[in-house]
Amino acid sequence: MHARELVDLAAVVAAHAPVLLRAGGHVSEESVEAYWTASKSRLDRWGRSLKRIAGWTQGGLKANSAEHRLFRGVLEEILASEVLTRVWSAAMCAYDRAYGADQMEPVARSVLIGQIEARHRVLTILVGGTGLAPEESLRLESLRRRSERWTDLLVGRLAMEYDVCEFAVEPDRARDFADEFAEQWRRQGGRFAWPLVLASLRASFAEWLEPASPNPDLNARIAASILTCFPAEVFDGLGTVPSQWALRIAQITNEAECLIEELLGDAASPPLSDARRIAPDRFQRRPRFDG
Repeated sequence: MHARELVDLAAVVAAHAPVLLRAGGHVSEESVEAYWTASKSRLDRWGRSLKRIAGWTQGGLKANSAEHRLFRGVLEEILASEVLTRVWSAAMCAYDRAYGADQMEPVARSVLIGQIEARHRVLTILVGGTGLAPEESLRLESLRRRSERWTDLLVGRLAMEYDVCEFAVEPDRARDFADEFAEQWRRQGGRFAWPLVLASLRASFAEWLEPASPNPDLNARIAASILTCFPAEVFDGLGTVPSQWALRIAQITNEAECLIEELLGDAASPPLSDARRIAPDRFQRRPRFDG
């Protein structure tokens, strides 16, 4: 599974987490533990990859070599996957607070701390320009800003109903998004233009990431652990989920039980021209990482 699909999943979580929270359904400990295990494994793998790559960069990396593409892919994956980490952390903590539980928030915060540490390592690399051409550093910096804006928009959707702005990159920006969503909700009689939002998000990341994923297996396990927290009927017949993503959800959900056991055991999208008009700026009013 690619990081861009994790960004898609972040939008699905933002759209449907309120349903999970209002329903008050039980979230299995196995799903929470699977999320922790897969996330910790990915953090460890990122750390090992960056240490190994540091040795390569000392000898000089050839442009477009396999090593260079892996280097860039790891940096991109860390930046893009933070969108889902923050949005799901917000949802997990909202769940615990709503039901007076202490099941999900400790895991969410631990994973988020590790993600932030990985992000800081990427920013250090960008500042130093180690192993990157100037245009690559600029492209990664643009990806960072894009990921942050979308994170705050999606957290802002949850912040309409729950006090979770602390999980945004910029909490004040998330509050602005929450206010804008609330106004849209009032104007449109309780409806959101989620197909447009999701399509715009996908368009925003379509051309910004390496084709190959450095960690497709762990990304899929993280997604599966999140999806198994939701009742299957949440995704039935909903126009907010693009058709390709709905198929992906079905595929991952069918495999989720086996993935969790393994971990613990060892509405079609609108035209792109319309989607690009729904960008984060349009809404605005004004585990440890061993790297």
